[in-house]
Amino acid sequence: MAKNRFNHSWLHDHINDPYVKLAQREGYRARAAYKLKEIDEQDKLIRPGQVIVDLGSTPGSWSQYVRNKLSQGTRRGTAEREGGIDGMIIALDLLPMEPIADVHFIQGDFREDSVLIQLEEILGEREVDLVISDMAPNLSGVALADAARIEHVCDLALEFSQKHLKPDGALLVKCFHGSGYSQIVEKFKRQFRTVAPRKPKASRDKSAETFILGKHLKQAR
Repeated sequence: MAKNRFNHSWLHDHINDPYVKLAQREGYRARAAYKLKEIDEQDKLIRPGQVIVDLGSTPGSWSQYVRNKLSQGTRRGTAEREGGIDGMIIALDLLPMEPIADVHFIQGDFREDSVLIQLEEILGEREVDLVISDMAPNLSGVALADAARIEHVCDLALEFSQKHLKPDGALLVKCFHGSGYSQIVEKFKRQFRTVAPRKPKASRDKSAETFILGKHLKQAR
């Protein structure tokens, strides 16, 4: 009974969520686009000419937003613009993703050599300006186990960034307040000169979700 009440409550909140309605109106695949939009507007992360990698990209709303920012054309009334982009977007996910114009999508695990080889073929000689990650592990409700899973996902993004980011590049990852959060922040501080938490308004108040932004690598490759 309690589970049914919870599901009904979540569905009610979701249907009445202003960001869900906005996403539907503007053509974004998920309300998550507005989390990235708020952080980008605060920190000026996304600029024309950049190379941007979207880790855990499916269903694609973050890649849609990035494409808008790099777009050279005019808006068609939804999340998509015509005219190509000034820059490069590479999206990776274990799950399939519906195509987005001008976005290179690689399906697979970015820890695997075969996936990294595909990424490096697309990049060529270019280094990455920005890595964004809205990845979240499947949570079990067991605090210690979930903290370890969250930390692992953040570790993967940090490791990826150390290998591929420009020295003045940035990494934005989703994280959760709770056990293990301070350790993740410390790892960011070891790798980046500037580290800041971000909690956009589009991130639900009830959620422990937050984002960590790291800028400027301390040790360039």
